[in-house]
Amino acid sequence: MIGTSLCRWAISYFAVAIVWLLLAEALMVVGFGFPNHDIGAPETLVIVHMVSIGWLSTVLCGALFQFVPVLVARPLYAERWTLPALALLTLGLMVLLAGFLALGGHINGPPWLLPIGAGLLIAGFALVVANLGMTLWSARPLPLPARFVAGGLACICVTAAFGGLFSLVLSGTAIGAQWPELLVSGVPIHALAGLGGWLTFTAMGVSYRLLAMFMLAPDGDARLGRLAWSAGIIALAVGLVGGALALWRMTGLNLAFLLAGTAALLSLAAYGRDVLGLYRTRKRRALELNTRMSLVALTSLIAVAILGAACLATGTFSSHVGALAFLLAFGWLTGLVLANLYKIVPFLTWLETYGPVMGRVPTPRVQDLVAERRASKWFVLFFAGSWTATLMLMIDAPLGFRVAVAAVMVATLGLSEEFIRARRLTDVAAAQRLPTGAAAPHLLVSRN
Repeated sequence: MIGTSLCRWAISYFAVAIVWLLLAEALMVVGFGFPNHDIGAPETLVIVHMVSIGWLSTVLCGALFQFVPVLVARPLYAERWTLPALALLTLGLMVLLAGFLALGGHINGPPWLLPIGAGLLIAGFALVVANLGMTLWSARPLPLPARFVAGGLACICVTAAFGGLFSLVLSGTAIGAQWPELLVSGVPIHALAGLGGWLTFTAMGVSYRLLAMFMLAPDGDARLGRLAWSAGIIALAVGLVGGALALWRMTGLNLAFLLAGTAALLSLAAYGRDVLGLYRTRKRRALELNTRMSLVALTSLIAVAILGAACLATGTFSSHVGALAFLLAFGWLTGLVLANLYKIVPFLTWLETYGPVMGRVPTPRVQDLVAERRASKWFVLFFAGSWTATLMLMIDAPLGFRVAVAAVMVATLGLSEEFIRARRLTDVAAAQRLPTGAAAPHLLVSRN
């Protein structure tokens, strides 16, 4: 990372994403969009899209703009596209949510809000995919972590395409009226491409590089890495292409999803074993908080795989799909993202503030920008709350779920304060805070 240009707007992406996360958590606490309700209910759609697009996709886009150039040792193709992409994603999501609220009768609004919002989101994601795709294209042949990202970018295209079609159907336009069955049959493919392909597969690739970098570990086992990538690509191809063909032929998705699930389990097993190998061969013996919490998040992913298989075996998958989706979105993805933000935010702040004077004056360490003992309690509260909320969903206890999510929200607020303290250099000793030649960072924008 030393010598790598900072993406000017990556911190802005993180800030916008955290606001969406807190809004979604607040709505769940007050009982809006309980995940065990019908997936097609407008209230559920509001929560799902606030979490999947507003929080997870936005924070992932910001992280990729910063770390894809590191993965492939090439500059970002177009830094100037990053701010318009953020504006399009944010505006598009706001219009889409307004469409869902109008659909549910919560506000008065025209039906075309849904396709307009979807169109803005597709435009935003198109800028993201083009920018990152051109950066990857310039670095062929790609290293293994970058191949995961390339697969994730392909999946967000599928996700956005299905989302655009759904918006036409839900808005009741003449065009959308041609696919009335799409809402029933296409949602699993949309969810697989978004949660499995775009968010999870991309997070696996980025975490490969970040875990090795932060633990000072050598590269992982090449055979396991290739197996994790190949099996994952096969799972996504079978699930998405096979699912689309099954949808077209109206033969049902069970066979395609069974084969895809088998390949996905193989991919996750290889990935988990490779990550444990990184852990065992690390040179940094005392793990930092972000790495420990990333491993805790990984246990949630393993739990999703085990619980999912158990539910399929007992025929209760459809009853618990909301709980599994919540554990995947919060215990795994959100936990992993928050753990890595706890390192990324102070790391980028350190590079911005002390990189220009490094070697000329004494500077603090990256660890001096945070207070791990104080932050540990927020992570404990977050994971305890996420797992409890999952349990409450499985036993269908709405009040218990809301209380557990309230704990998750308090933990998110606590971690948000930790990120702000790192940007403000609050925990750095006064004598080292701003040596000669160093400038205090802005809260939401980086100097590059």
